[in-house]
Amino acid sequence: MVNVHDPKMLRAIAHPLRNRILGELSAQGPLRAADLSAELDIPANQASFHLRQLAKYGLVTEAVGEGRDRRDRVWRLVEEEGLNLDIAAVEQQPGGAAAAAVFRSQAAAWAHALVDAAHFGTRAPGVHRAIAEHTLRLTDDEARDLSHDLNAVVQDWARRTRGRDPSRRTYLLLSILQPHPGTQPEDGADGVPDSGPDTVTED
Repeated sequence: MVNVHDPKMLRAIAHPLRNRILGELSAQGPLRAADLSAELDIPANQASFHLRQLAKYGLVTEAVGEGRDRRDRVWRLVEEEGLNLDIAAVEQQPGGAAAAAVFRSQAAAWAHALVDAAHFGTRAPGVHRAIAEHTLRLTDDEARDLSHDLNAVVQDWARRTRGRDPSRRTYLLLSILQPHPGTQPEDGADGVPDSGPDTVTED
């Protein structure tokens, strides 16, 4: 994994479009700006600009040998296993606290949007959607081990399905493991019933 402890690198990741580009490179493997343009419905020059910015911070690199000729630029992740964000280390750097604050704010807003989409988004026929909530009693070391095991499973699936297969679509898996934050709102308090422990909802 690429260890992220530089504020400038964290700011690059915090940009929503760049974050999406990194996600598509992880899911599909090496891509051209034109591929990302079609996938994300953005101009090719915009995709190219953001790819160059991500390369500047050591997150993507040209995929040597993938292009048809010297002018055909294909990009890949520097590390397919993903990123390890060390927010505490970032905050110790000059400008790090501000960069971390921006990242946390945008990450929280994105997570909120994902939860809204999961619960209230349009249910397209044939598309799988699952929302899982589990409550466990763990030591801190066991929590780290569980995170490692879950990440290994996801990375195995990523390796098995990576590629530009038109029969596949990009799915997003959001996983949060943390000490229980406290009591949920009472049933009906916010229009969403208490789901209770160990709940899986699927479409």
